[in-house]
Amino acid sequence: MGKKIAILRGINVGGKRKILMADLKSMLSDIGIPNAVTYIQSGNVIFESEKDNLAISHQIEVAILKKFGFEVPAIVRTAEELKQSIKSNPFYDDETDITKLVLTFLKETPKNEDIETLKPIDSKEDKYVIKEKDVFIYCEGKYHQSKLTNNLFEKKLKVRATTRNWKTVLKLMELSEG
Repeated sequence: MGKKIAILRGINVGGKRKILMADLKSMLSDIGIPNAVTYIQSGNVIFESEKDNLAISHQIEVAILKKFGFEVPAIVRTAEELKQSIKSNPFYDDETDITKLVLTFLKETPKNEDIETLKPIDSKEDKYVIKEKDVFIYCEGKYHQSKLTNNLFEKKLKVRATTRNWKTVLKLMELSEG
């Protein structure tokens, strides 16, 4: 079986769309994903499955809607895909202050014409690079003050997305290797 990582969007943020990790793990077990490991309360799950990423993503989304009563986008990557994303980050090396890095995971590869709609965005010192299903972001200041938000990328690229800080990305990779 292959290691996979599900990254859920927008749960347990500001007291909305609350899902306890124990309840999430129980639900996953009920749909055939036993022994899932969660990391922090924001919906990061490591598990094993041979299913296709989009199929398992859809299965998780349907199960969350049925059990908890609200929609939650689930973006799934294999451990190998996550490892490749880490290697592909143009802003990351051994000297980088990782507190300035975030990764926006896209559910699918955006169309070139949608990527073009981002060119006029003035993000001051903040920078981004889109590579397939990843948006690598470097924030000179705090991410929550940046114009390069998850909502911006979803709207302009017309794909579902969720964002994690680089420390979380690295921890998810570490957990998927264990």
